[in-house]
Amino acid sequence: MEDISVPFSEVHYLTIEKVGNVPVTKGNFQSLPAHVQTWLAQMIQLCTPKAVYISDGSQEEATIVTKKLVDYGQLSPLKKYENCYICRTDPRDVARVESKTFIVTNDKHSSVPHSREGAKCILGLWMSPQDISKELDTRFPGCMTGRTLMVIPFSMGPVGSPLSKIGVQVTDSYYVLLSMRVMTRVSPDIWRHLAHGEEFVRCLHSVGVPLPAAQPIVNNWPCNPEKTMIVHFPDPRKVMSFGSGYGGNSLLGKKCFALRIAGRIAKDEGWLAEHMLIMSITNPKGEEKFIAAAFPSACGKTNLAMLTPTIPGYTVQCVGDDIAWMRFDKKTGELRAINPEAGFFGVAPGTNMKTNPNAILTCLKNSIFTNVGETADSGFYWEGLEDETPAGTEVTSWTGEKYKLGEDKTKKSSHPNARFCCPARQCPIIHSRWEDPAGVPISAIIFGGRRPEGVPLVIESLNWKHGVFLASQLKSESTAAAEFTGKQIMHDPFAMRPFVGYNFGHYIQHWLDFEKDPNNKLPKIFHVNWFRLDENNKFLWPGFGDNIRVLDWIIRRVNNEDVADVSPVGLLPKKGSINLDGLDINWEKLLSIPKDYWTGDIEETLTWLDGQLGDDLPQDIRAEIQKQKDRISQLN
Repeated sequence: MEDISVPFSEVHYLTIEKVGNVPVTKGNFQSLPAHVQTWLAQMIQLCTPKAVYISDGSQEEATIVTKKLVDYGQLSPLKKYENCYICRTDPRDVARVESKTFIVTNDKHSSVPHSREGAKCILGLWMSPQDISKELDTRFPGCMTGRTLMVIPFSMGPVGSPLSKIGVQVTDSYYVLLSMRVMTRVSPDIWRHLAHGEEFVRCLHSVGVPLPAAQPIVNNWPCNPEKTMIVHFPDPRKVMSFGSGYGGNSLLGKKCFALRIAGRIAKDEGWLAEHMLIMSITNPKGEEKFIAAAFPSACGKTNLAMLTPTIPGYTVQCVGDDIAWMRFDKKTGELRAINPEAGFFGVAPGTNMKTNPNAILTCLKNSIFTNVGETADSGFYWEGLEDETPAGTEVTSWTGEKYKLGEDKTKKSSHPNARFCCPARQCPIIHSRWEDPAGVPISAIIFGGRRPEGVPLVIESLNWKHGVFLASQLKSESTAAAEFTGKQIMHDPFAMRPFVGYNFGHYIQHWLDFEKDPNNKLPKIFHVNWFRLDENNKFLWPGFGDNIRVLDWIIRRVNNEDVADVSPVGLLPKKGSINLDGLDINWEKLLSIPKDYWTGDIEETLTWLDGQLGDDLPQDIRAEIQKQKDRISQLN
């Protein structure tokens, strides 16, 4: 795919500004803050683009860029909807690449823990500054030859909020330019907030295909998978991503900035950057509580954030579906949270009008769909939409294969990690305070994963330390968002295994340390499991909108209602304390804690945590593990 020039008007070519010998086709480089100019000049010299383009995030800009991408074949309009587009990536560029994602610090163990000898650490990958320099020197010099270097000023969180942070991304992908406009707050106002030399996160991204391309470009999707590498420098607050145009590998405001780099900033500044949704629940009495919840990717986090309650009198509103930045208010002690993102980048397969009607309604306009199927009438399609799409409908799959629904069950329309990218403001249940610069007060924190056996529907932690332990031992079936395949149960502590930008043991200790400040009003911590199976591999709990029944119980526990019994693994609901009207539920199986299972599970947890973290595993967690062992031994 050749590069695209995107001038706003021909007048820009009458008096073109230059940086060195490189023309600036849009924007005023000299008006940028001096420290931004210095960094950009270095990036221009490194990447040698043919032109520089400074984004302003405007609708006019988006319209022009979109038209150019349609003309060039990277985007196709989905004419069934308003301003929606579909694209298909090179099949080699479809997921996060955790094995090629590195943290770079002078001291190895400020990035990764002291794992035991013989244990392969999966809690981060470290590379020395010297070694990474050699790797990057074979990638970035000249990587944008023949292409336009785009400058994207963006805020994570509402512009100007004391809880927000600013980034500037350089990229040679127009797909990234459009997607960052949806996922972050792109605005020339950003420059004003950097006018006095304020810190910003430096984000450099290239698809890694200088022009003319040495290899054929598949699906008009330039990428360089053999050389893909995503590198984080937590100390200077910098990200460098090469070779991939997909999602979190290229939209650097997402996992790279909002979790890995922000997590390190949060440790330094005393707050939390977490892989969590934020939602509010209002009960029939009109009482509203805000909840944050962490689940590994593709475990229903977006579904929960946009839940449609199945029992009357409850209202759910969404603040965010993926990432939460949380800080204890120094005056009130409340834990206040913002959603640093401006859009949803959700997994499409499995999303439908039953599982998540609000997500479907959100993405019916102004959205980009990646690696999904397309119906003959120019609509989107993916696995999970069978009940909403007539049999016999012709579908073009993400790989370009045409087939008719229902004729061949082996055909798949979409990649398992296919995505929709849409503005959060369009969500029918978006909270009126979702952009409140002061954040919303969090009353409860929930962790959960796919646990097909042994783990009860809901557990309340005994205290803060026990809650941090519950988060530390979080496990789930692996998902399509990562490189791993098969349904193996994997450890994913805090649902942050791929996303912590510093030593994971220090990260757990950071959580524990919040108890030391008596001013902090610590939320209650819970663990949920919607995915327990019976002996016939059928779900014991219906999930989806019926999860409001569990959330209601959690709110009642936040209010200290006497609806819980102490068990060896935490506080469990008293029988009859969860509203089961209209459901056929085997309560005993759903809440049971089999001694053999839990005895083996806690031993495996200790072995894994000790192997991964070694001496960096906080003593408080070791103590919690021993307490749980002792409690389980008392089970009948």
